[in-house]
Amino acid sequence: MRGILSIFVFIVVLAGCSSNTNTEKQSAGGEQAVKATPQSTSSQKDSIDDYQPNSQVTDDRSLLKVGQTFSDNKGKAALKDIKQVNQTYKISDVELTVKEMKLIHLRPDYSMIDYFHVLTHDEEFDFVKVFVDIKNTSSKKVNVAPIALMKTNTGETFDWNKDIYLEELNGELEGGAEKSGNLGFIVNASSGHAHDEQSADKKKKEIKWIEITTSDVFDQNHKKISNSKKIKIEF
Repeated sequence: MRGILSIFVFIVVLAGCSSNTNTEKQSAGGEQAVKATPQSTSSQKDSIDDYQPNSQVTDDRSLLKVGQTFSDNKGKAALKDIKQVNQTYKISDVELTVKEMKLIHLRPDYSMIDYFHVLTHDEEFDFVKVFVDIKNTSSKKVNVAPIALMKTNTGETFDWNKDIYLEELNGELEGGAEKSGNLGFIVNASSGHAHDEQSADKKKKEIKWIEITTSDVFDQNHKKISNSKKIKIEF
């Protein structure tokens, strides 16, 4: 698993970060204990409010209470669960702050269905979204992915290339640089073209927690300077 994370970051170094949002879309033995440091609520609100809406996914910033909905030209989103995490995790010289986690039901606009068909053939679906800040506290360039792998209590596992946001949070981070944005993964999705909706509903399981694994951290010479970290977050 650690080899997968290492190879991923090395590929990012050679090829560069994901070109833009129009692009198609671990290390079990190396994890270390994670200690979280709470951040202020005002800091969280500022970074999320400054966020520029994604080109493919409906803007969810106004969804703060379960049951709220929001519609735009990309679809209709309904908030099913939310956790204001607001914790910082230090990975060598990198500070990863998880601001919030949401479980959202999305019905994409017809114009966006093809974009999501790469991952699901459902016309509407649930996804888990995590808003993060990632900062390089050193003066030297590093390479890191805030979420290289995610799994849920239901047994589903997702790697970085199933992220629906594609906001270029993975890869190079210059000295002193900071990035903010979303990463999201479709959960409880049907896998085939033909699907019995009633059977699918019966198989869907409640998402109670997720566990994210960062990539290893590499310096500008592709040398690993820190192992990946596992972070478990409960709704």
